Amino acid sequence: MAPKEAEAEARKGKAVEKEEDEVPVERFSPEEEATLLAESNASKTEANALFASSKYEDAITKYDEAVAACPNYLDYELAVLRSNISACHLKLSQWKDAISSATSALNGLDKVDKEAALEQERREKERADEEGDVEEEIVSSGASKAAPAPAPAADGDEEEAARRKRREDVLRIRAKALMRRARARSEEGGWQNLAGAEEDYKALSGMENLTPADRKIVQTQLRVLPPRTKAAQEKETAEMWGKLKDLGNGILKPFGLSTDNFQMVKDEKTGGYSMNFNQGR
Repeated sequence: MAPKEAEAEARKGKAVEKEEDEVPVERFSPEEEATLLAESNASKTEANALFASSKYEDAITKYDEAVAACPNYLDYELAVLRSNISACHLKLSQWKDAISSATSALNGLDKVDKEAALEQERREKERADEEGDVEEEIVSSGASKAAPAPAPAADGDEEEAARRKRREDVLRIRAKALMRRARARSEEGGWQNLAGAEEDYKALSGMENLTPADRKIVQTQLRVLPPRTKAAQEKETAEMWGKLKDLGNGILKPFGLSTDNFQMVKDEKTGGYSMNFNQGR
């Protein structure tokens, strides 16, 4: 590890996350956080340039440096980086790595949404408490003497605008990460991945911020994926039963039997199964 990366890791160690459901992560001071974020953004800028030059392996290295420098509680910033890493892996046809990076990005965005919901709940509680205080003041002082409720501060409007922009940014990165994971899952193939790709494309179909090109891809994939998923399911199920049959034959062979001596029969009335034994097979 380069000295610069080692130093970043050492500084990040100060912000190690506590056990789940315990106290939130320890945060850096504003000055330390700004320094680390600037370092992370510098590496990100270099990585973006490398990506634009089709130097995807080098871009991944720089994005990794950006992740290493970024404080581990800045979930949105980390999600952006991991989504970009997923894009690099897609360009390199590294489907599993693309899936992993996109999933990490989406998990980070889930944390951002959770924190935003908790913050919204806190603000609503504070607003309700303030309204209750005004109500008590009116009752105690008399309605005729009560002053009108103060107008919201201008900085409150700015804060709401910032929150709205963050929500839009989160949705934008979520759409990108879902598109990247869905494609990687579809390319990797297999029953589980194809079913997962279907889920991703279904989630994308309900998002309003897709570009026309992305929406067309989503609609197309939702048509072509179901038969692919079904075929993969049937293939893998047949392979599984084949392996189980081979295992069963290995166990039964010393007794002069095979799995062909046993037949599963479905009871159409109950939907249950019974096993018939045929010595002659």
